[in-house]
Amino acid sequence: MRDRGSAVIIEGCKVALIQRIVDGSVYYVFPGGGIENGETPEEATRREAFEELGVEVKVKERIATVYFNGTQYYFLSEIINGTFGTGNGEEYTDKERYDGTHLPIWADINSLSSMDIIPKEVAFEVQSRFK
Repeated sequence: MRDRGSAVIIEGCKVALIQRIVDGSVYYVFPGGGIENGETPEEATRREAFEELGVEVKVKERIATVYFNGTQYYFLSEIINGTFGTGNGEEYTDKERYDGTHLPIWADINSLSSMDIIPKEVAFEVQSRFK
């Protein structure tokens, strides 16, 4: 079990997601990852947004907490610097450790309910707040 910090980045009618393709299955997750020793959930969220997306974010309010294999924190975040899609974290460089693909995308908020997003409850929260 490992606690996680994740960024929920909204721009206009779009939300940032990571498209995962593993063994032919396609699903989506919010950018984020494990909280390292000595890190707060907010610090992990900032680090992971940079590693996965190539952007610096301002972490705002926590909009969801999910208890599954540890505690997962989801923070509304705002891009303040960088270029979306230029992340170069381990998920892109360490093929031994990470299966499948990681592709940063912008998804239309109105389409979230028809996408396989993990966790669903965060997708529903985003859709209900930002439609």
